[in-house]
Amino acid sequence: MKVCTQLDEWRGVRASPEWAGRSVGFVPTMGALHAGHEALLARARAENERVVLSIYVNPTQFNDPADLARYPRTLEADVARAQPHVDAVLAPSAEALYPDGYTYRVTENPLSRRWEGAHRPGHFDGVLTVVLKLFNLVQPHRAYFGEKDWQQLQLIRGMVTALLLPVEIVPCATVRDYDGLALSSRNVRLSASARLQAAMFPHTLQLAPDAATAATELRKAGFEVDYVEDGDGVRLGAVRIGGVRLIDNARL
Repeated sequence: MKVCTQLDEWRGVRASPEWAGRSVGFVPTMGALHAGHEALLARARAENERVVLSIYVNPTQFNDPADLARYPRTLEADVARAQPHVDAVLAPSAEALYPDGYTYRVTENPLSRRWEGAHRPGHFDGVLTVVLKLFNLVQPHRAYFGEKDWQQLQLIRGMVTALLLPVEIVPCATVRDYDGLALSSRNVRLSASARLQAAMFPHTLQLAPDAATAATELRKAGFEVDYVEDGDGVRLGAVRIGGVRLIDNARL
């Protein structure tokens, strides 16, 4: 497995004879890998001849500087965890990915202004911009994204269609803990009591008769609710518990 922190180094790997004519699967992440990421990598490994993992905590998708500062950075552990599944890890610097200082960016309307976009202004501009840059670098045949980030998945699919990108977006089912909580890199910041309480979030999304009832029940249980809304056959929600923000969704 090759770990590339420099773009020229990565481009040399991608252009090498060992990669020529081989199908490439790609899993973009911000690190702090967990079993959900491993599921994406395992599927990519099963469906492609080469697998690339990117690890990059993307500052342009954070509207809260404190949230960016708190985001876990565990590159060494992530590389060790990924090793059975991947052929190369791309872990670039911000200076390499944003030589323009984020002057050029990808913007979508109107989906990116709803739900997460309404509560995190500019978030999806950052997501779409960095994913486009990574697609240009990796040149994957397939890219794998978890369905937990449902709105993100729809926006990336839309960008690929709109910009005529030659990559297949592969959605992968949300991986959940024993009590139903969706796996997330943010879960490690939950206190023991908040972690127990957090399991109510996915169950309430799934079982409440409507979005308004789900939001009311979550508030009564001690959650701060950013939103719970139904759209396109999916109930989406974002809450805070113990100072940690969680998102999830349930099919209706």
